[in-house]
Amino acid sequence: MWVMVFRTYSFAITKTMTIEFCYLLFITVDYYAINYFIVPKFLLRKKYIVFFFASVSIISFSAWLRALVAVQMNQYFFHPASLTHFSKLYLNSVVNISLWVVLITVGKMMIERIQTEQKLEWLEKERVKNELDYLKAQINPHALFNSLNTIYGHIEKTNQIARNTLLQFSELLRYQLYDCGVEKVSLEKEIEYIKNYVAFQRLRKEEKLLVIVQIEVIESGLKIAPLLLTVLIENAFKYVSNFPDKENKIIINICTKDNILRSSFINTKELHQGNAFGNSNGIGIANLRRRLELLYRQKFELTTNIESELYETTLNINLA
Repeated sequence: MWVMVFRTYSFAITKTMTIEFCYLLFITVDYYAINYFIVPKFLLRKKYIVFFFASVSIISFSAWLRALVAVQMNQYFFHPASLTHFSKLYLNSVVNISLWVVLITVGKMMIERIQTEQKLEWLEKERVKNELDYLKAQINPHALFNSLNTIYGHIEKTNQIARNTLLQFSELLRYQLYDCGVEKVSLEKEIEYIKNYVAFQRLRKEEKLLVIVQIEVIESGLKIAPLLLTVLIENAFKYVSNFPDKENKIIINICTKDNILRSSFINTKELHQGNAFGNSNGIGIANLRRRLELLYRQKFELTTNIESELYETTLNINLA
């Protein structure tokens, strides 16, 4: 007797689980079909009528298929005393599948909304923090320029070299702090900075250093990442020779043609610099090359040529 009761109970559980599993299968398929195909394809593109009929069609087809499966299982597996009519099974399937798909979809949307609000709140906090950092960063340069103005005012008017040097330094600093905060700057503005930079560097060297700057036609409207050429100019001044009886020279050539920036930097060097010159300079060149690779990928060409008393660096960049 207990065996029969156990078998009957097990059969009832198996029947319930099997039918519920059928519901779970169709609900899962409909949920993914609607949320990951129909919603992006129609609802997000504001095709509301198409979205409605597509959703109804999928649920109706699933309900019909589920009712058909239930009829077959009742007829060939469960053998109930009375068979439920197909139309009733179909109607129940439509109601149950629709209800669960809607509930799960609404739950998913609520979770996504909460996550979106949390993300927006975090982004707003980051925006406020960045703005505060930016405002604080502006205070320090402002105080620095005020200090430079104070120093300029204390320099005697007869000492024009010192006053002009301080003005040049102030302009260089202003460009680096305020204009170089963007990814690319106007090439004309960068050229003006280079001219000031070269003039400032000349003051640090003795008069016997010959500096030739040849800036030819610069096409308008071109933009360049800031301070790329400055690295090469700085190297030229840093490693230029200091011959007491021979010419010490730096030659800078910059021009543009067909949106291509062409530049070369030549400086005389002393023989005894040897590997020390190459290694020290190589670090700056390696850093510059990596920056060019990130910014311009295959649109640049950087070459170096070392001779006995000359060091030459050539940089060409397609700025189109």
